[in-house]
Amino acid sequence: MPKISRREFSGVVLGATGALVAGDLSAAGQVGKKRAITPRKLTGSITDVPGIKVGHYTDPRRPTGCTVLLFGEKGAACGVDYDGSAPGTYQVALLQPVSFIQEVWGIVLSGGSSFGLASVPGAVRYLEEQKIGLHFGIGLVPIVVGAIIYDLGVGDPTIRPDAESAYKACLAATDHATEQGNIGAGAGATVGKMLYQQGMKGMKAGVGMASMQVDDVIISALMVVNAVGNIVDWRTGNVIAGARTKDGKGLASIPDVLRSNPPRSGMRAAIIPEDPVMHATTIGVVATNAEFNKTEMTKIAMMANCGAARCINPYHTPGDGDTLFGVSTRQVKSDLSLSVVGTLAAEVVSEAIIQSAKMATSIPDWPAYRDYTAKLQGK
Repeated sequence: MPKISRREFSGVVLGATGALVAGDLSAAGQVGKKRAITPRKLTGSITDVPGIKVGHYTDPRRPTGCTVLLFGEKGAACGVDYDGSAPGTYQVALLQPVSFIQEVWGIVLSGGSSFGLASVPGAVRYLEEQKIGLHFGIGLVPIVVGAIIYDLGVGDPTIRPDAESAYKACLAATDHATEQGNIGAGAGATVGKMLYQQGMKGMKAGVGMASMQVDDVIISALMVVNAVGNIVDWRTGNVIAGARTKDGKGLASIPDVLRSNPPRSGMRAAIIPEDPVMHATTIGVVATNAEFNKTEMTKIAMMANCGAARCINPYHTPGDGDTLFGVSTRQVKSDLSLSVVGTLAAEVVSEAIIQSAKMATSIPDWPAYRDYTAKLQGK
């Protein structure tokens, strides 16, 4: 694979958005002479980052499930950015810079709202059986963190991922490219729900992934998009999945509708228990093989989350629990700065979100991009 030099790096940043193919950003800025580094064929999966395995469990009874990321015996440095007002998380306080915990051995992303947090101990059990985790005190403690989306409005809400679900996802974990779309934690993910009270229903999304390589540094992302807002292609400004017009012949711009005809409740929005914005949350992981510590990965996660803000509108509403983990498998020493990796991480997150729409398939009442938007566009 052709690589770029440090001198040509600025061309990557400027040209990356025009070189996205099937979620794989590796072609961005591929000019100049080759560098003597180990080539790696990217698949557009977060498993392109060496040291990461991904496993999905999808419940056959209704659209819900969980997705597990495992980081091997050495674990991974992990930070987090969560800016939504309703995060549902498991042991995320351990990721604050003042905690002595410096790595994690697994991340669980799950459907089921707060009930889905019960899935995380399944991954802990699996890692304990593999004798993987933090050697602490008299034994071994696998440190696993997690986050959830609200998907209880799709199918029977009494069916939620549990510890056995995450355990099965761990058994299925692989370091090869894994399925995207209606899989794992994205099985029940939907978008464009903010105008539901206006008679404008939303669409299906799911798990999306993307990756890029600069020199020997690989940056990848896995996103589970369950947003109240629309998914917008930031390169064109076009909505690709989200609120559908009442006649079913187009897509609505949520900000335009809110500006011209905002929904009104007759009371303060803060005390409305059934506000559609409460049925949302986007969660995910951005990862790199470049060596960064937990505090540095926290900043990279913060920068990368700006990539989500480019293509989810609106984002970080009062009902969102938007949570983005930043992970380093610490396998490559690089001269790429934190700011450079954070900038490119935002690009990868943006593309992973686009993929979450394009890879999804329709379910009853929730059409997907390939059955709705693509047909509108004559594709």
